[in-house]
Amino acid sequence: MPAAPQRGMEHGQRGLSLIEQIMVLAVIATLTSLAVPSLRSLLVRNQLQVAQTDFIAALQHARETAVTSGKHTLFCPTVDGSHCSGDTRWDSGWLLGHDSDGDDQPDHGALYTGRGYAGKLNIRSSVGRHIVRFRPDGSARGSNLTLLFCQAASAGPALSVVVANSGRIRGAPASTAQAASCAQLH
Repeated sequence: MPAAPQRGMEHGQRGLSLIEQIMVLAVIATLTSLAVPSLRSLLVRNQLQVAQTDFIAALQHARETAVTSGKHTLFCPTVDGSHCSGDTRWDSGWLLGHDSDGDDQPDHGALYTGRGYAGKLNIRSSVGRHIVRFRPDGSARGSNLTLLFCQAASAGPALSVVVANSGRIRGAPASTAQAASCAQLH
């Protein structure tokens, strides 16, 4: 026969004690502190990949514009969104425009502009070249251009975009030397 319940024990224990709650918070804090560095690294890599993809798409669009319009088309860094800056820094943005007279500026304003990554990423082009000019046949005259993408003041991961004379555009991880040089840029 089952034992009869004793008086005062009818409701049982409810809730958690203060010590149990503190232990749960300590476990959550420990797990969070382990996850945050990995999450930060993931976010940095994602930001670099998004910027690299933006530039590849914009360069491909510039090449396509040159081929379909039959006009020389510029892809260059800009600060104001309407003129090529003539700098090797691309963090502030880029523009795409026709350049029939060869002065390295868009003829009638920019056809398209891209947002900048200033303060978030360092984006630099090769020292000797800061403008990509696509010809109507899709080629890009001059030397190859390499755009380097890295996090500001960090020797972490870096990516690159290379534009060949043939007009071919490709993305790749940056070399160790490129990543180190990017960390020194301000």
